Amino acid sequence: MPKRLSKRKDASTIAFDIVAQTTGEERPKPKKPAEPEKNPAAVALGKLGGLKGGIARAKILTAHQRKEIARKAAATRWKGKK
Repeated sequence: MPKRLSKRKDASTIAFDIVAQTTGEERPKPKKPAEPEKNPAAVALGKLGGLKGGIARAKILTAHQRKEIARKAAATRWKGKK
C-alpha cells in the first residue's frame, strides 16, 4: 500500500523556504490563538460538583436501575462491533 504524503508543500512554500535558507533568514512561526481565560470561581464550582456527582447519584439508584443503565451502556458500546 503506498504511503500518503500528509505534509506536502506547494511550490510557493518550497520557494520561500529555499530563499529563506540561502539568505539566512528564519521562517516566521505561525501564532497560535490564545486560549480564553477561565473564571476561577466557575472552575472551582464545577470541580466540586464533579467530585461528588457520581457518588451522590450512586446512592439514590436502586440495584435494578444500575443494572438497566449498565445494560444500556453495554448495548450502545457493542452496537457497531459485530
